Amino acid sequence: MIQVGERLPKATFTVMTADGPKPKTTDEVFAGKKVVLFSVPGAFTPTCDRNHLPSFRDKAAELKAKGVDAIACTAANDVFVMNAWAKASNAADSIEFLADGSATFAKAVGLSLDLTERGMGMRSKRYSMIVDNGVLTKLNIEENPGIELSGADNILKQL
Repeated sequence: MIQVGERLPKATFTVMTADGPKPKTTDEVFAGKKVVLFSVPGAFTPTCDRNHLPSFRDKAAELKAKGVDAIACTAANDVFVMNAWAKASNAADSIEFLADGSATFAKAVGLSLDLTERGMGMRSKRYSMIVDNGVLTKLNIEENPGIELSGADNILKQL
């Protein structure tokens, strides 16, 4: 598992653009910026949709006021699901949605979660992190249900 002080591994997400799905590398997301990244096990799933994502959408201005250049969300969902979630949650203007459809990034940072027995396949653990110019400075992993550690309120305290 990635540790604080380490550089994020190189990986490629998929993002929706006006021209359709396009690749976006970790360098493009994180280089030269302070980014808050949070990960959810699945778009539209109850805790992710009702609590985790809204915590960041609703606190986006406060996060940016504390020096955050970008807020991003990743999940092991395809780009079409992530795009639909961005629109349905009214968060597309404040959060960048990074599809990690095959959990490649989640595996690369050691935060994948096998939910095959629950019919969901490989996913990502619920976490949040602060990344400064590609280097992990804070990592909050939820071991229990909820968003106590990985929600926007905790990230605000860490900035």
